[in-house]
Amino acid sequence: MKEYLNIDKSEDSISICFYIEQEKPFSVGEKMNEICEDAYMNGYNWETFFNYYLKKKAPTLLKNLDTDPEAGMYVAYYDFSAKNEKKAKKFAALIEDLIENEDKIYRILRKKGHKIEWD
Repeated sequence: MKEYLNIDKSEDSISICFYIEQEKPFSVGEKMNEICEDAYMNGYNWETFFNYYLKKKAPTLLKNLDTDPEAGMYVAYYDFSAKNEKKAKKFAALIEDLIENEDKIYRILRKKGHKIEWD
């Protein structure tokens, strides 16, 4: 897993921590903002983007998903269970894929960025 992403487990929950101020996601966020002025990529707008993306590509990951975005990070979490652990790993892999293949994000923004309800 990349340095900007971590999965934390406790007896109550499984958290996906996305550190948006790390070099790679920060540079992706800057480019997103260049493409779509409203996409100022703090934790709240990453939440907005991921919700938009998941609704289209992996809606099952939204079920029972809670979030806690902040200015410098995005945290998503599920209640602890084996099923939710699989979902958390899948969501983390999806985030990593988007960041490492950022052209996927840029294409979405160029086509649909104006339709996303940014924070």
